[in-house]
This record gives sequence, C-alpha cells and structure tokens, in this order.
Amino acid sequence: MTRTLRRIGVFATALALPAVLITPSASAAPVRLSLTAPTGPYAVGSTDLHLVDHSRQDPWVPGVTRELMVTVRYPALPSGKPKAPYMAPGVAKVVAEGDAAKLGMDASLIDYRFPTHSRLGAPALGGKRPVVLYSPGGTLSRSHGTTLQEQLASEGYVVVAIDHTHEAEAVEFPGGRVEKKALPPSSIEVSKRVIETRVQDTRFVLDSLHLNRAGMFGHSAGGFTAGETMVTDRRVVAGADLDGSMAHSQSQRIFGRVADEGLDRPFLLMSAGNHSAASDASWQEFQRNQRGWTRETRLPDGEHFSFTDYQTLLPQLGNAPAAFIGTIDPARSVAAQRAELSTFFGRNLRHRSSDTTVRFLLNR
Repeated sequence: MTRTLRRIGVFATALALPAVLITPSASAAPVRLSLTAPTGPYAVGSTDLHLVDHSRQDPWVPGVTRELMVTVRYPALPSGKPKAPYMAPGVAKVVAEGDAAKLGMDASLIDYRFPTHSRLGAPALGGKRPVVLYSPGGTLSRSHGTTLQEQLASEGYVVVAIDHTHEAEAVEFPGGRVEKKALPPSSIEVSKRVIETRVQDTRFVLDSLHLNRAGMFGHSAGGFTAGETMVTDRRVVAGADLDGSMAHSQSQRIFGRVADEGLDRPFLLMSAGNHSAASDASWQEFQRNQRGWTRETRLPDGEHFSFTDYQTLLPQLGNAPAAFIGTIDPARSVAAQRAELSTFFGRNLRHRSSDTTVRFLLNR
C-alpha cells in the first residue's frame, strides 16, 4: 500500500503491511504487552460512556439509531482501583485476529486485554479541567491512542476518546454486544460521508457532555476530523492533526473544508517519514488559507502508525516493520509526540478550562 493511501487513512486497515514480516513465536503463551507509563504529576482515572443519539440514524446500518462508545480519562487521586484493560474483550479479539493475519502470527499470541496505566473509576481530582477530544485513524479503535491520552490526563487534562461505530473494526457496547465495521466499498462519496459522520459524532459528544470549550487531536482520519469539526464548531478552540491528509482524493485535489477555508484558531500539523506539506497538496492548501497560529513538525525516521500505540506494541511482538512504524527509537518517538502535544495544548488550552467539572462527566 502506498504512503498516500495510508496518509488519507479513512479506509486504511489497522495494519496495511505488504507481506508477512514477523515470524511466529515458538511459545504458546501470549506476548506480555505494555504501554509507556505517563510522566505527569497525576494518577489517571478512566471510565467508558455509552452515548445514544436519538436524533440521528446510523449512516452505515439501516434502521439503527446512532450510538457511540467513548472513554473518559482524567486526573485522579491515587487509588487501588483495578487498571483498565487496553481493549474490551470483544474488540481485543477482532483486532488481534486482524493484526495477527497481517503480521503472520498466531492470534493467540496477541492479547490486547493487557492493563493500561488508568484506574477504572478512580476518584477524580476536584475542580474544572481543560478538555481534549481524541478521534482515531480510519478503522482504528479509540484504544489505539491510549499512550497520548494517558499522558495528557496525567498532566491535568480530561481526555475524551471517541469510537466511530461501524467504521472502526469493532466497538463493544455494554453487555458485550460487538458492532463490527460496516463500510461500503471506498469511493470519494463514501470518504466524504465518513468525515461528515465523524464530525457529527464529535459534535454530539460535545453536546452530550455539555462541553462549551475543548481542544481536539486525532491520528490520520482523526486529524482530518479535528480540522473539519473546527470549521463548523467554535467550541473546539485548538486542534492537532497527527499525520492525516485533509483530502478525500489527493489525485483529484478534492480537499476538505479545513484545507479550502483554513481556520482562525491554532492548529498543529505533525507528520512522519517523507510526509509533509511538501508532499501533501491538502496541507499546502491549508497553510495558504490558515489565519490562526500553525506549526508543522515531522518525525523523519517515523512512519504513519508511529502516531499510534503500535509504535511501542509492535517491537514487543517481534521484528517491528519499518514500513509501518519507521526506524525511530520508540521511546524517542513517544517522548517527541508527548512534548509537542503538551506544549501545544498548554499554550492554547490549559487556561481555558471547560465550565464542566470532571465529576459531572463521570456522573452524568
């Protein structure tokens, strides 16, 4: 798969690798996976919310009301609460099977239910906190950005991660019901509907949680979503795009509104490998039209999925494919991303907290 297709990201599968790159282990036991620990001063709490948008039908499954799952991570008091699993059981199974097939591994060797650094239902610190939304890359889970989410929460932010149902490979709802991907074949029109749906999902989350001010970041299609949401919703006051094109079709120069119109609020562009404004016409268009603060930064030794937890998980599974996460040292990659996002949201959001308290979000 070419870099351009992966950068667009709307229809990219979780592991778009060209061949079997990892030799199955001789051990029958799953690999013990872990994420890089957050470094902020606060413990991290976590809770999942089931949100139902009764005003909207699901765009991908006829006759179904649109519903979402979100994870709220927040600064918490130290507690003995259990650690949140990386993925819910039904999602972990689907994602592990897909990843194993592409990596040439036995799916039983991949267990995505490993504990994170977030404590389920840990008591929240008091007071108002700045809120940041997260949207994952195309077909990916909200869980795939856990490392960056936990870091921001440990620094004092409330982070709300959104799953886009029937676009993600799998979303698990209360009771164990799993909804799998149900996208039609890719096309420009489907791409437009994907982003439109993601923007509607994001605005619904803002409404449901009564948020009047938030930042937003996302990987790939999630970064595109952050920009498109900002075009139509002024409640998002600062956004970051982690390696996502702002185009429905690069070859035909069919860009999103954020590229065509720009924004009057700050927006951070982060890329990897040979992706940058120099190679992405939609980023060039965005920079021509951007009226607010902007910065472009790049991980030259990274790759598209360096901006997901695969940056640290794949090396633990075996020979990490450079076509997927580059040759950058995982610890350096994670540290650079954390530093960029912390500086960006610290400058543009930290003193602009939402009027909604953490406790309201958790007890709604």
